[in-house]
Amino acid sequence: MIFKQIKSGGDRNFAYLAGCQKTRDGALVDPAPDPEAVMKAVNGHGVNIRFIINTHSHHDHSSGNEYFKKLPYPPRFIHCSEDTRVKDGEVLKMGELIIKFIYTPGHTKDSICIKIEDKLLTGDTLFVGKVGGTWSSKDAKTQFCSLKKIFTLPAHTEIWPGHDVGVKPSSTIGFEAEKNPFIKRLSDFDDFLWLKKNWSTYKNEHGIK
Repeated sequence: MIFKQIKSGGDRNFAYLAGCQKTRDGALVDPAPDPEAVMKAVNGHGVNIRFIINTHSHHDHSSGNEYFKKLPYPPRFIHCSEDTRVKDGEVLKMGELIIKFIYTPGHTKDSICIKIEDKLLTGDTLFVGKVGGTWSSKDAKTQFCSLKKIFTLPAHTEIWPGHDVGVKPSSTIGFEAEKNPFIKRLSDFDDFLWLKKNWSTYKNEHGIK
C-alpha cells in the first residue's frame, strides 16, 4: 500500500494519500485547507487520484474539494456535504485496497472514520491523547458511543488523526486506550462528560498542551 500523511495547512491539519501499489489508483482524504500543497506532496508518487474522501463536512476538511473538481479528470467525491454519502460499514475497493467507512457522529452529524488495512483515519473524532470537540451534552453522548465502537478494533490498529494536536502525529488503539484520558472514561458517560466540560483545567493540572 502507498500511504502518506501530509501537512495541509490551517490549524495543523493533516491530509492523507492512500493508494494501491499495483494499480497506482489512489484516494486523498481531507485534502484541505491548502489543496495545492497537498498535490505538491502527492506529485512524484505516480498515483492517479480516483477518489476524494472527507471525514466530515467542516470547511477545514472539505474546502479543497473545489480545487479537485477543476482537474481535467476530476475524481469521485465521497462523503462531501453536497455529494455522495456513505453508509456505516460500506466498503470501497480501490485496486487491491479495501477501504471501509465507519460512521462516527459526535463532532459533527456526518463524521466518519476510514479504515484502510490496519490504519484508521479518524478525522476530528479522535486525536492523539484527545478527542474532537462537541457542542452539547447530546453531541458528547453521540461521540461517546462512536468512540466505544472504534475501540472494539484490535490494539495494533494505527490511528491517523485530522490534526497534529497530540504528543505525536499518529498512535494506535492500544496506546490511546492506555494513555488517552477520554478513552479511559468510556465505561462511564458522566465521567467522560465531566472531562469534556473541565478539559482546560484538566490540561493545566496535568501539563497537557
